[in-house]
Amino acid sequence: MRGRAAVFEWDDGNWPKCSKHGVSRAEIESVIAAARFMVDDPSPRGKRYRTAGRAPTGRHVFVIFTYRERSGSVYVRPISARYMHRQEIESYEEEMARLLER
Repeated sequence: MRGRAAVFEWDDGNWPKCSKHGVSRAEIESVIAAARFMVDDPSPRGKRYRTAGRAPTGRHVFVIFTYRERSGSVYVRPISARYMHRQEIESYEEEMARLLER
C-alpha cells in the first residue's frame, strides 16, 4: 500500500481503545506513517499488522492497525496503541541500529 495516499479512520469504535493508554492520535498516525517495518498480527479477527516507532514527542509507541479499501481509497484503521516498555524500547533501538549498519 506504500505510495498511495491513505486516510486514517477514527471513530467511536477504535479511538477509545487507542486512547486508553494515553497515546495521542498524532503519535499513532506519525508512527504508522513513518513505519520502518510491519509484521502480521496473529489475530483471528482478520488481517492486522503491528509496528513500532518513535513519535515526534520522543515516546516509543507500539501500534496494531489494519488497512481497509473502499471506493478506490485506502483507509488506515488503528486498532490498539500503547507506549512501549523499557525492555521493548531497548530491543527496538538495538534492531534499528543493526538495520542502519547494513
